[in-house]
Amino acid sequence: MADNQRTVRDLRRANRAALLRHLWFEGPLSRQELARDTGLSAGSISNVVGELLADGLVEEAGAVGSDGGRPRILLRVAADPARVIGVDIGETRVRVELFDLLMGELAVTAPALSDSGHDVGHVVRLVLDGIATVLAETGTDPSRVLGVGIGVPGVVEQGASPDDAVVHGQTIGWDAVPLARLLRAGTDLPLHVDNGAKTLGQAEMWFGAGRGVRNAVIALIGSGVGACVVTDGRPYRGATSSAGEWGHTTMRVGGARCRCGAPGCLEAYVGAEAIVRRWGGAPAHASEETALAALLERADDDPAARAVLDETAEYLGAGIADLVNLFNPERIVLGGWAGLMLGPRLLSRVREHAAAYALRQPGERVAITLGRLGAEAVTVGAATLPLARFLDDGGSADRAPSTGTDAVVPGVQTDREARALARRAR
Repeated sequence: MADNQRTVRDLRRANRAALLRHLWFEGPLSRQELARDTGLSAGSISNVVGELLADGLVEEAGAVGSDGGRPRILLRVAADPARVIGVDIGETRVRVELFDLLMGELAVTAPALSDSGHDVGHVVRLVLDGIATVLAETGTDPSRVLGVGIGVPGVVEQGASPDDAVVHGQTIGWDAVPLARLLRAGTDLPLHVDNGAKTLGQAEMWFGAGRGVRNAVIALIGSGVGACVVTDGRPYRGATSSAGEWGHTTMRVGGARCRCGAPGCLEAYVGAEAIVRRWGGAPAHASEETALAALLERADDDPAARAVLDETAEYLGAGIADLVNLFNPERIVLGGWAGLMLGPRLLSRVREHAAAYALRQPGERVAITLGRLGAEAVTVGAATLPLARFLDDGGSADRAPSTGTDAVVPGVQTDREARALARRAR
């Protein structure tokens, strides 16, 4: 009897998750459209929608006419019932942003790292202060917050529980930093820690330039360089979650020393710090963003600046060709603040160099494009970590995070699984 009850309970939760996810990504939709898209029976749709309306997670969004019949009521996910927080521990600042349930921005703070750099205690204080700030600015009760997603530089080793997440940030001097446990001392909110390139990737796959494909690589180019590899709709992590450290693949044997300490890494040639250093013409005491902007501005009249950009385009094209040959993606998206600054000028040449270095067959079938979500995409993607868990649990009020942070890309797979569940129910 217990097994049967558990099966019915699990099926009900799966049906709720299928409808809530589909409405979140594709709504507003009518009950008839939900039945068509998910494969659930009209009775199941009626029951689950009734529950979601009663819980305040779904609301009516007007009506549309039908062929000779009664108008169809449209449904959508409500924005107000819950909140999520995204955090980007970046290269120069810590950005903390509060969103509603539809990812509408409610409040943001972005304090600079200052002279303390990535000192662990300093970063932890900035994150906790940022969370307190955005909650206070909006008068948000912490009980309404589903969780805090945090994007970090480096490899994130997930433990048995989310609070066991450990960060190995070699380029910023973090060696097995128990970031989640350090933050836990100052907040009761559920925490989800992941690599910043992976949160960027999730954001672009959900909302941006990666949407609509199942196999993609989302590249983050800032001072450092990383990537999120998506295969069949899911992020690829590897044995210890370090997959995607594209910036630390070898571009030149015995080449320039990378921030990680190894010689010849791709990051030592296409990262913003490396590009500005090779140019050598930046204004004194300029930030990397200011220096890179100056390089781009002067490239038409400064042969040295132009030569650095030409060289960077070839290095980047060759690095992208490695991604093409290794992963055979449908799309490669260039993001990160430096990638988005360089992209408008270099993208056409990067594509040419990638084609020259890649195998012809996969190279002819990949699209190389720029990210659509701007330099704040890491924060947006981080906030989707607790949101994804909430949607996958069918809007459960239980805020305890699961250890997994991987959410499938919206699209075919989710609907196929929903139809399979519906067949089992019948």
